[in-house]
Amino acid sequence: MGLNALSYDDVPRLTQAAAHRAWKILKVNWHLGVTAFGGPPVHFRIFNEKFVQKTKWIDEQIFQELFSISQSLSGPASTKMLYCINLIRDGFPAALFSFLIWSLPGAVGMYGLSIGVSNIDDTLPRPVYALLSGLNAATVGVIALAAVELAHKAITDKLTRVVVFASGAAGLLYNSLWYFPVLMVVSGLATLVYDYRWLHRPVARVVDGLQKLKWWSRRQKSTSEEEVERGSTELCTPPDVNKPTAATMTTAAAAAAAGSTSNNSNPNSTTGEEEEEEPRVIPRDMQLNFSWRTGTIIIALFFLSFIVAIVIRSTVPGVPLLYRLFANMYLAGTIIFGGGPVVIPLLREYVVAEGWVSPRDFLIGLALIQAFPGPNFNFAVFLGSLTAINAGENSVAGALIAWVAIFSPGLILVHGTMGIWSVARGKRWVKAMIRGINAGAVGLIYTAVYRIWQVGYIDEGFSFGHSLGDDPWWVVVTATSFVGGRWFGFSAPFAIVLGAAMGLVRYGVVSA
Repeated sequence: MGLNALSYDDVPRLTQAAAHRAWKILKVNWHLGVTAFGGPPVHFRIFNEKFVQKTKWIDEQIFQELFSISQSLSGPASTKMLYCINLIRDGFPAALFSFLIWSLPGAVGMYGLSIGVSNIDDTLPRPVYALLSGLNAATVGVIALAAVELAHKAITDKLTRVVVFASGAAGLLYNSLWYFPVLMVVSGLATLVYDYRWLHRPVARVVDGLQKLKWWSRRQKSTSEEEVERGSTELCTPPDVNKPTAATMTTAAAAAAAGSTSNNSNPNSTTGEEEEEEPRVIPRDMQLNFSWRTGTIIIALFFLSFIVAIVIRSTVPGVPLLYRLFANMYLAGTIIFGGGPVVIPLLREYVVAEGWVSPRDFLIGLALIQAFPGPNFNFAVFLGSLTAINAGENSVAGALIAWVAIFSPGLILVHGTMGIWSVARGKRWVKAMIRGINAGAVGLIYTAVYRIWQVGYIDEGFSFGHSLGDDPWWVVVTATSFVGGRWFGFSAPFAIVLGAAMGLVRYGVVSA
């Protein structure tokens, strides 16, 4: 309907419809920003239960598609998934509204904590460190449980089982900005090659050649033994021309076996070939209403803005501090793949190394964000506020700039990608790659467990977190969180609060 076609009487009706949609989005999403503890792995599990099993806004296949897209693009993975779910359901206004509902509670909380941290003494009371370490230890258990449950969905055959293990192991051995996206691409290519059987024929030929070589060796050995036996008996026993010799029987058996093997390993045979899946019909209420051209334009405009922001940051002298903060966070939001395990050291490099935030304050914020609901990228709000306070700038401005800068790249990119995805989602090769990317992403969740484990223990005098394994008590806290959630139905908030209480118990016992 065009603007000229609107009448005065249409305004109340349209306003009422918009209010109804907003209420529906609020009714479904309102609690997620204050109850979704544990980081992206736990968030994905919550979203599956909420939007696939209960409200049925999307089906399981679309969930797996969105999981793959969210993990493959830079930025906060769980935030992008929630944005896309609401984008599919009710369009851009609903997606933006759901993002605000999701992110603002944690952002406001981290801003308040930044004000408090800026006013505390150089050292915190020892019980506070114990409480924060308990929070971190319990969070590790919650994330580990979520990783196990997501693995059950991602593993569909032996290959995806191998991919989950291989990506997790590879993520433990090395950590870099470019590394995680490369691992996910390799995972997708592995399932693509397997599903299209591109290596089945060469492998079958190699196996067939090895078997023929083995049969030839046996034949030669059998022939040599037959000649020796015949040489010792031919003088006393007349030959029976009608009786087959061992050599001829061996040769015949080998030929028959070779023929059988060749038939079984023939890549052109229909045995074991996967039938082509029928085209999937996407329900109308789960389809997007913008084209791949629009998506491509959105992505192109984003990269143009990124180039402009970085060029100004690097070339213009005397750039204000708050703009440099914006540029650093915008860069971080653009190049971060893999979520928390990568964003933590990167933000340390972009904020602490710049001298804007002290190592102690960074460490406190790191411990707090692990146990905070909502997206972990709200850590940028904490750092932006402290940066502004330490520089004599307005803390609200610093927090808001950091919040917008770090979330915008991922949301813009995923919005544009969804337009392209609406065209590509039905392709067989896309489905094959999704299977591998999902498995690789789940493997990297185990990497996240390890990374948080390595920095979860904090205490007075630490400039950065230590491994939770340095004290057996934190191992017990993590195990309690995992076992409680796995077999006793502990919710994530309860497990995290219990971990904090166990941290205080440790302090009481040690200091007694």
